[in-house]
Amino acid sequence: MNIKEAALITEVTSKDLADLIIDSIQDIKGKGIIKMDLTHLDHAPTDYFIICEGDSSTQIRGISNNINKRVKEELGLRPNHSEGITNSNWILVDYFDIVVHIFYPETRAFYDLENLWSDAEVERFKDID
Repeated sequence: MNIKEAALITEVTSKDLADLIIDSIQDIKGKGIIKMDLTHLDHAPTDYFIICEGDSSTQIRGISNNINKRVKEELGLRPNHSEGITNSNWILVDYFDIVVHIFYPETRAFYDLENLWSDAEVERFKDID
């Protein structure tokens, strides 16, 4: 990380990052977008989950790629970790304070993160047609 990247990171808020991630999901017509605020929960693995779904593995990969591309270009950030790209039933993108879960609908229903973290405050976003 160079000085320019370090300076940019200090200026980026979780809200800025979350807003850009949600916009990036909507670019690729991701559905069922929610943001779960976990900040008030003890032992939560992160501050926020952003969860969405895609209709195909191609769309799921496209959402993940668009998030990575836009966050890097617009905020100068790269994810700490990503996984699930090979099978594309569930791609996880970890930005430390925000973890993005991009699901295939059946996989989302099976893991049911919304119920698992039901104490979180949830904000829902409209699907873009």
